[in-house]
Amino acid sequence: QVQLVESGGGFVQAGGSLRLSCAASGSIFSLFATGWYRQAPGEQRELVAAITRGGNTNYADSVKGRFTISRDNAKNTVYLQMNSLKPEDSAVYYCNAGWSIGTMRGTGYWGQGTQVTVSS
Repeated sequence: QVQLVESGGGFVQAGGSLRLSCAASGSIFSLFATGWYRQAPGEQRELVAAITRGGNTNYADSVKGRFTISRDNAKNTVYLQMNSLKPEDSAVYYCNAGWSIGTMRGTGYWGQGTQVTVSS
């Protein structure tokens, strides 16, 4: 069993930055792909960024060049550095982990979510 706990959300003005962290329990975390999803009110949950256990990354077009996902396997933690934030980035951000980027959404583990609010 893997438990994920997000932190780092909050309120920020447009153009500002936040760094989200997702701390995982369980020794197998380093074997997992991990990712960050977000969900705004009335919207579907969408993938923001993902990173494989080998460190390969991919990003949603809307955040490319602004967000950076990284992981520290020694600390069982994945990060999402968010720069140049826009009001449309406001959402609940969820950490997700699983055996692959392709399957983790449906069969992986989820954190409880952390709210990010960007004011204009």
